[in-house]
Amino acid sequence: MFLKFPVLYLHPLMREKIIHKSAELFLNLGFKSVTMDDIANEMGISKKTIYVHFENKTKLVEAVTFTVFETICQGIDCICDTSRNPIEELYDIKMFVMHYLKDEKTSPQFQLKKYYPQIYQRLHFKQFEKMHESVKESIQKGIDTELFRSNINVEFISRMYFNGMVGIKDETIFPQSIFSMDYLMESYLEYHLRAIVTEKGLKILDKFINNQS
Repeated sequence: MFLKFPVLYLHPLMREKIIHKSAELFLNLGFKSVTMDDIANEMGISKKTIYVHFENKTKLVEAVTFTVFETICQGIDCICDTSRNPIEELYDIKMFVMHYLKDEKTSPQFQLKKYYPQIYQRLHFKQFEKMHESVKESIQKGIDTELFRSNINVEFISRMYFNGMVGIKDETIFPQSIFSMDYLMESYLEYHLRAIVTEKGLKILDKFINNQS
């Protein structure tokens, strides 16, 4: 005679809701300060319901991190497909990422690196893969349309761009008390573009910056 045990069904919609709400809280308040109790209270569910889908907070942070990453990648792909030129494309991507990550006021990457280093390392590698390919295509598009100099090393510049974007998020070098993330992103983007544009590209860049002012 077989003993009958209750079968626990994992509802995928609930899992998605937990990830969505957790992402909102993590990005607004930080990975460290938000607890499983906070998430349960915000959602009006029991903490046990969260543990049905995620065995611990680390697993939840991991799911949130890579869900956010995939969402941002999809947004970047859409921008790349519809942008008028590679100069505006980079600015549009910056605006999209900053808006999605709440202007990075809680320094999500810094917190992830400090409190969840293994997740950070995996994310860092995936970010490099995505940005490296995306920026290479953008630079080549700029060269082909004579907006970027033809003698630049696409492979080198794309890697330098990624390294710089990661570097400006290091709070030990660029503390938020001195630099806002929006200022850092804007300044680095202009710094990067001015180094590679042609005269034709510079006119578009200056016009775009002046129109934003």
